[in-house]
Amino acid sequence: MPLSTSSSDLPGSGPRLPSVKPQPGELPSHETPPVDPPIRTLPEQTLGRVWLLALLVLALGLLGWELYWRGQGIEPGYRNSEGLWAMQRRRIDQGEGDALVLLGSSRVLFDVQLPVWERLTGERPIQLALEGTSPLAALEDLAADEDFHGRVLVGVAPDVFFSGFEYRGQVLGHYRKQSPAQRSGQWLSMHLLEPWLAYYSDDETALFTVLKRQPWPPREGVMNFMEVRKLAVHGADRSTRMWRRVETDPQYRALARSIWAQRFEAPPPPPMATPELARAVVERQIQRAAAAVAALRARGVPVVFVRPPSDGEYLEFEQRVLPRERTWDPLLAATGAPGIHFEDHPSLQGLELPEWSHLSAADADRYTEALVQVLQREDLLQQRQQEITAAPRLEPSAQRRAGPSRPGG
Repeated sequence: MPLSTSSSDLPGSGPRLPSVKPQPGELPSHETPPVDPPIRTLPEQTLGRVWLLALLVLALGLLGWELYWRGQGIEPGYRNSEGLWAMQRRRIDQGEGDALVLLGSSRVLFDVQLPVWERLTGERPIQLALEGTSPLAALEDLAADEDFHGRVLVGVAPDVFFSGFEYRGQVLGHYRKQSPAQRSGQWLSMHLLEPWLAYYSDDETALFTVLKRQPWPPREGVMNFMEVRKLAVHGADRSTRMWRRVETDPQYRALARSIWAQRFEAPPPPPMATPELARAVVERQIQRAAAAVAALRARGVPVVFVRPPSDGEYLEFEQRVLPRERTWDPLLAATGAPGIHFEDHPSLQGLELPEWSHLSAADADRYTEALVQVLQREDLLQQRQQEITAAPRLEPSAQRRAGPSRPGG
């Protein structure tokens, strides 16, 4: 009788093969003797033809990609890269310490036109504004740089400035640690690729960016937050203008507005989740600005804050969440610096902002001209030696009466 552990009573079981005991010198039955690796014979082809075919396929692929993006209105231009920003920042180290420097986020970058400024004043500013990024880190960097003794215009976009948000906060680290290889790569890119290839001019055209934007099925619990699309074109010295498609294409303009609108009803970020936390964050940014301005003014460096225009639902959002009486007015009072708010000057109003946040190309020229006139009329960016380190701190209402941020002030 078979044992209960035997498999002989299983259905389909048959006679077993007798086990074979390895003979001396033989491998155990569970090991496989080594075999020689297979040898593949390469086809008889001329490698030059293979290389030529590969280059032809590459060239056709690049040509198709280039023609597609040119058909979308993309033109060759300079990439707004960390390396390009570092080149402009390095101008101060290379002898332009007395220059006018523009800081801010994308509104200063888009709206203040360097050619117009140069035509009116004979001076072309150094453009260091960064989209989606608080200017305070760059302001602190200038305050700590003893080689800088010029003038500073600081743009204030309320939701970026008073939250301390730094979408591109890594640029200062790149500027400080940029290697010779990175510098030479930037030079080669600017001279050999960027002026000629449209698809290379912007991250908008990157393949993985395009794939990410496709209408993939939504995943449960994952927010489908649309990222900001292409809005501008850039020059070799970061002179920037609105991309004309934002002005001329109603569908694209509506898309740009809808991307901004995502934040209007969204919950505040965790650092500002409650009114108390929000007030603390705002106060911290104001204190940072006051310390940096005091250090600059101790060297005789004048600083002017500018609130560029916004419109539509974006302006309504700013007025509701970060009203000027809790942000702009305390900033001027704490720093003792003059400020130019677009709501206080008729010449800075009535301009076209296609997607509510940035000026059209034509009105950016008009805005720059009007801004220069206000600065010159009120004598706000003239160099002054040994300014006092801390101006008297006025209450917001007194600041509005005494400061130049109101007409006729």
